[in-house]
Amino acid sequence: MKKENNRFVVVHKEGTTWNNEGIRQLLVDKETGVTYLCWLSGYGASLTPLLDAEGKVVITKL
Repeated sequence: MKKENNRFVVVHKEGTTWNNEGIRQLLVDKETGVTYLCWLSGYGASLTPLLDAEGKVVITKL
């Protein structure tokens, strides 16, 4: 039996593909706590760490 390893959890999701505005998601790495912004639009996607006002990586405790 295959063990399922869900390292990332979606903590926020908004947007739609209906009018090409894209879907934005905040993902949290359960091992490190680093929060990522993921933007999906059409056939493209972008992923970047979320930064606070001081330019530091946002850490979310789950």
